[in-house]
Amino acid sequence: MMGNQQQMSKRTFKSKFFLWVKIFIIIYCGAGILLYYLQDKFLLHPKPLPLEINIAINRNENLNIVRFYSNTPKPKGVVLYFHGNMLNISHYAKFADNFTINGYEVWMPDYPGFGKTTGVLTEKKLYEEAQQVYKLANTKFSKDSIVIFGKSLGSGIAAQLASTKDCRRLILETPYYSIPALFNYYAPMYPVSLITHFKIPTAQFLLEVKVPVSIFHGTKDEVVPYSNAAMLKKVLKPGDEFITIPGGGHNNLAEFIIFHQKLDSLLNY
Repeated sequence: MMGNQQQMSKRTFKSKFFLWVKIFIIIYCGAGILLYYLQDKFLLHPKPLPLEINIAINRNENLNIVRFYSNTPKPKGVVLYFHGNMLNISHYAKFADNFTINGYEVWMPDYPGFGKTTGVLTEKKLYEEAQQVYKLANTKFSKDSIVIFGKSLGSGIAAQLASTKDCRRLILETPYYSIPALFNYYAPMYPVSLITHFKIPTAQFLLEVKVPVSIFHGTKDEVVPYSNAAMLKKVLKPGDEFITIPGGGHNNLAEFIIFHQKLDSLLNY
């Protein structure tokens, strides 16, 4: 009798154990599938605007660039500003003042699907359109008066551009080591390097950048962890700098005096 009860208990335990294993596998696989198909929605948050003035790349694609004029009759140069993953240029226009007050024009492009820019959003297309922005700017400004700036998502795009084109300086705000490395922070249980659509290996690009590089990152960044950005220190060359802003978040570095003091010095040296 006792033996039968023990056998029944073992069978019950095994049944429950395998049931929970099945449930875990279903949840794990289900969440992984959702991550694969919804990752672009996590990474990208575009908002289109009515079409107005665009640069026609081809019959099906338009590239929109908003140009913010400097507060001086003769600008010192131009800042090519590659923004983050939210909405469109209108969300980042307020940051143009950080450069125009220092005598620079700011050229801020939108990505495909963002604002007035149309076309299919791919990593290759992000790089190609950045090249187009540089080419247009270089018709008006010399290479040594072009500053390439990238914020958040745009930091990797800016780094790629600076790795292939001459400029005065590369400045990155709240950058990431790479998209897979960033996703791995949030979902370490998945093979993110295999399933991420976008790679954007910022660290790899920085190895090829010959001009001075300055990086701003806050210790309280809630989107790109400080630890992720700090890995970029190992690929910086002598003379480059990583500026840590204690208490700084992902979207509020412009509220810190140290950010403005350092940025102003970079733009006016």
